[in-house]
Amino acid sequence: MTVPVRTRFAPSPTGYMHIGGMRTALFCWLWARHNRGTFILRIDDTDQQRHVEEALQPIFRAFRWLGLNWDEGPEVGGPFGPYFQSQRSHLYRDAVEKLLASGHAYRDFDTPEQIAADRQAAESQKQNYVTVRRSLDLTPAQQAEWTAQGKPSVVRLLVPRDRKIAVDDAVRGHVEWDCGLMPDPVLMRSDGSFLYNFATVVDDAQMQITHIIRAEEHLTNTAVQALLHEALGNPPPVFAHIPFITAPGSNKKLSKRDLLKLRNSPALKKMFDRADEILPQLGWGDSSTLNPVMVEYYERLGYLPAGILNALSRLGWSLDDKTEHLPLPTVIENFTLDRIVKAPAGFDPEKLQSYQANWMNALPLDEKIDGCLTYLQRKQEVAGTTTPIDREFLGRVVAMLGERLRVFSDILDYPELFLSTDAPLVYDEKAFQQRLVTATEAPGLLTNVRDLLATVEPFDAPTLDKLVHDFVTAEGIKIGQIVHALRIAVTGKAVGAGLFETLALLGRDLCVSRITATLARC
Repeated sequence: MTVPVRTRFAPSPTGYMHIGGMRTALFCWLWARHNRGTFILRIDDTDQQRHVEEALQPIFRAFRWLGLNWDEGPEVGGPFGPYFQSQRSHLYRDAVEKLLASGHAYRDFDTPEQIAADRQAAESQKQNYVTVRRSLDLTPAQQAEWTAQGKPSVVRLLVPRDRKIAVDDAVRGHVEWDCGLMPDPVLMRSDGSFLYNFATVVDDAQMQITHIIRAEEHLTNTAVQALLHEALGNPPPVFAHIPFITAPGSNKKLSKRDLLKLRNSPALKKMFDRADEILPQLGWGDSSTLNPVMVEYYERLGYLPAGILNALSRLGWSLDDKTEHLPLPTVIENFTLDRIVKAPAGFDPEKLQSYQANWMNALPLDEKIDGCLTYLQRKQEVAGTTTPIDREFLGRVVAMLGERLRVFSDILDYPELFLSTDAPLVYDEKAFQQRLVTATEAPGLLTNVRDLLATVEPFDAPTLDKLVHDFVTAEGIKIGQIVHALRIAVTGKAVGAGLFETLALLGRDLCVSRITATLARC
């Protein structure tokens, strides 16, 4: 009989959800869904100071935004709760007593000074440090006496030094360790608290986890955990250690600790700069608050879950050697552990943007309008204004901008399209000087075009295109001598969407009044 697949993701409450951690969680979720199994979210909060509600919410928020629902865990419940390590100490105490009774663990009364001296002695002899195990020579009566006297002790696993321990990792293959080179790991500290390596084994066994899918840096923990599963009589889980995500242009793990280097990375600088442009407008801080290492960065800037999931699923896994754009149901159907590669997966901002662009372009117009409207309204709220935004007009804007809207917050790059009739434009001063002040013929040409725009019919893009080109021919000038000045006069910018589509969208009266105001500024 096949055992139902049960996977888990067990983050610590750090106050944010790392994009690499989210990729690991996604792989756990995908394997469970592929096998019609169960995905468990467990909070490894053995550090009590870090278990605060504020630190948990970004984790839950990231899962919900991406649509990765958990079958058991916080706020959902399940038959193997509680799902916080801080609430499971009774299980760890029972397991410690079981290991002590079976002789697989022992109480160690050595002082930190003794252990430090042992380490130094091993180093001086250029040997691996292994636990000296002086406490094994104590009689039960001596142990009881020292305990009664309040002498501190820890509980250690008694590592069998005459053998090797091995696992057949689903990604790494056969991996083995020489137990004779391993120190005896602490399971319970002298204050009664428990170590991660021990607690996670007890939890995985009690929750009947069948597959432990996690980042490769945890491979070093696996020898101890495999020994603990064996000593406790647990069915061994399948381990799958997936490649870590590297920073762009580096073989180093993408880490929040390296923010200064990441900020100055050519590949990531634009993403940091974008946060500094957009987030303050929305009241969400800046790049010091949210950055590309955090899942919330992408949510706040208006990326699509489909784009992020597509990008994350391709970091270390592939369907074949050519398919890039994959909807989540396709990934679920085809996700297998043997397709995960061993090599580190490089975080590629450009590729991520291409995934995002693909799903954004495929989005129905109504959904694009809804997404953009959210940002326009949020900006107004932060600014303390509530100007109504016409949905039909916004739809025309979104359609005109087309692929220029890569994420929903990009709509904030076009405030000139949403200004009230009497609101002044904000000009690109460098472009204004170049196209309307230094180019001395520009004001006169612009005056003549304004007068033509005031009467042309109909006021649509094809007609305006023909009008301007006929004007250029009649005046014997180059097209650039008028279109640049015209764009700046109407939008305040040197670049933007199609000029004639923009003129038609804004309408005759607004175009004429803005040109008049611009001429008065020359």
